[in-house]
Amino acid sequence: MRYVILTMLAVITATALMNMNPEKSNKAAAAPQNPLLAEWTGPYGGIPPFDKVRVEDFKPALEQGMRENLAEIDKIADQTSAPTFDNTIAAIERTGRTLDRVSTIYNVWSTTMSTPEFRAVEGEMDEALAAFGDKITQNQALFKRIETVYNSPAKKKLTTEQQRLTWRYYTNFVRAGAKLGDKEKVRMTEINQSLARLFTKFSQSLLADETEKFVVLDNESDLAGLPQSLRDAAAAVAERKGQKGKWVVANTRSSVDPFLAYSARRDLREKVWKMFVDRGDNGDKNDTNAIIPEILQLRAERAKLLGYQTHAHWRLENAMAKTPERAMELLTAVWKPSVQRVREEVADMQALADKEKAGIKIEPWDYKYYMEKVRKAKYDLDQNEIKPYMQLEKLREGMFWVAGELFGFKFDQVTDVPTANPDIRVWRVTDKTTGRYIGLWYFDPYARDGKRSGAWMNAYRSQEKMDGVVTTIVSNNSNFVKGKPGEPVLISWDDATTLFHEFGHALHGLSSNVTYPSLAGTAVARDYVEFPSQLLEHWLSTPEVLQKFALHYQTGKPIPQELVDKINKASTFNQGFATVEYLASALVDMKLHLAGSQRIDADKFEKDTLAELGMPKEIVMRHRTPQFGHVFASDGYSAGYYSYLWSDVLTADAAGAFSEGGGPYDKKVAARLTKYIFSVGNTMDPAEAYRLFRGRDPQVEALMKKRGFSK
Repeated sequence: MRYVILTMLAVITATALMNMNPEKSNKAAAAPQNPLLAEWTGPYGGIPPFDKVRVEDFKPALEQGMRENLAEIDKIADQTSAPTFDNTIAAIERTGRTLDRVSTIYNVWSTTMSTPEFRAVEGEMDEALAAFGDKITQNQALFKRIETVYNSPAKKKLTTEQQRLTWRYYTNFVRAGAKLGDKEKVRMTEINQSLARLFTKFSQSLLADETEKFVVLDNESDLAGLPQSLRDAAAAVAERKGQKGKWVVANTRSSVDPFLAYSARRDLREKVWKMFVDRGDNGDKNDTNAIIPEILQLRAERAKLLGYQTHAHWRLENAMAKTPERAMELLTAVWKPSVQRVREEVADMQALADKEKAGIKIEPWDYKYYMEKVRKAKYDLDQNEIKPYMQLEKLREGMFWVAGELFGFKFDQVTDVPTANPDIRVWRVTDKTTGRYIGLWYFDPYARDGKRSGAWMNAYRSQEKMDGVVTTIVSNNSNFVKGKPGEPVLISWDDATTLFHEFGHALHGLSSNVTYPSLAGTAVARDYVEFPSQLLEHWLSTPEVLQKFALHYQTGKPIPQELVDKINKASTFNQGFATVEYLASALVDMKLHLAGSQRIDADKFEKDTLAELGMPKEIVMRHRTPQFGHVFASDGYSAGYYSYLWSDVLTADAAGAFSEGGGPYDKKVAARLTKYIFSVGNTMDPAEAYRLFRGRDPQVEALMKKRGFSK
């Protein structure tokens, strides 16, 4: 049933998605010939049968799962006994287990194993799934039972978690249109099906652009300035693209950003930059500009149907921010100092370019290249000095060590678990003191065709204690470029930060200790879910991690303290660029969804909004509108991209609890962090949970200091 709630609100996202629960279903035997329908068997409480997946099985499995779920719902709705928490709310929570299992694997294929054959199924089934969700949320008899439990005086006798679950079901049904009239419900279903179709079209178009477009480097002169590790990675990509003997810059951030930072060929930097920032905006079959206004119009109409001023007001109602006005207040407060910092950064870069007699004016494709030169000049710090110490596998070990120190987790690799791709590996997670089994962690680190770009966390199974202990299964997914076989993959400091960030999401899921699966792990408010993950980023730079795990890939020696001191000294370097490119995306996202029913020309709206904001011409949005998958591949971060900044207010303030205590590994502070933040899921209001951890509300000053904007 949790899949239904997520589907009906269209919150399947790019990061911390799909908290599915594939536990027992007494109906899986209905079609035993289809492995997707079977209960998960084997070790660790049952595991996904990734080795048995056939694309042709998805459609019948999803259809069977939906039929079973609807029958279960009808049985609850048609009861003659008076509604209670147990026979209604808890009963709904137990439904949809078969569909949950199928949907888990379906979404793994959608994001990491997409093929033309799968995309054809996806194009057909996503609309069907949207209609299915509406059949449940528009079931009047079911909603009346939920409403009765919600309004009953007996609710006060329920546990706080049961009250929270009741509130969540009631609120989600109302927000999905349960109180609408019959005519409005029909239109709501039409809107949701249309949106599902458009989301799929957008995401498939973007994936095609990222897969089909790349820049080929034909000869050695094209590699000028590139360190050997990037040359090797580009050669490996070229071989996979059928360009053996050449080098390829793939259309993903993990390939593009390093090239822009180090390539001495300005003409090629411009070519690569334009390829990347023009994804979805090339006027060809993969262009997404016509899709965006349709999505915005439908969202605006849905919000009006539900009684909200705009889609942004609907989305933020149950978020920490509560209103788009409060979110915009934070975004605009940080915008001005961020832009001022960019002016300073550009001035430094232009002065250096002039000193070198480059004869250029800094353009967006120059920013990262000259940024690195300025970093070297101002701090005697070259990212190429850091990268040899940033071995992907050593950093993974470092993450495990941090998890052991803060959460008491122990990770042991296992080989008795099937995976969707040979590059994916699995670890068994236990309590290092008691040996108690906690869950599985899947790691899918490398880019490949059919895998969407970026980095994210998934939950294949949520923790619960409803009818016995059910352990979680989580995954982290990245797009690092593999180098030569047998050689370590070296990543940038920024990529290492992202690695720790996504692992923070995984730890949020692994730490979960709640009764009901709908409230488990990362199933929290959008502008709160990034808080635990952003907080974990802070541990990358701790001396303990750097000395134990930032080891030179050739000598094995730890990163020198002198280099660490330079990193710390330059910690707020380039924060203008990083903050402005993010804020521009967050502000455009919010303004698009505050425009209501206004017909939007995506490119024009983006251009006009950025001009009005005073966007520095040397920077583009981190996610330009035609490629903004957070916002247009689902409803997930629509009117919600501000969440990263909102969560970072909490992050910066929460980090102070450790510095005010005994340091980053203070056991007492870590215990509070687990008790009130990482383990509680959505069992309490996040603002109250934060106050219990910190002893007060968060203060924005810590964010400004963290980014180097405080006076």
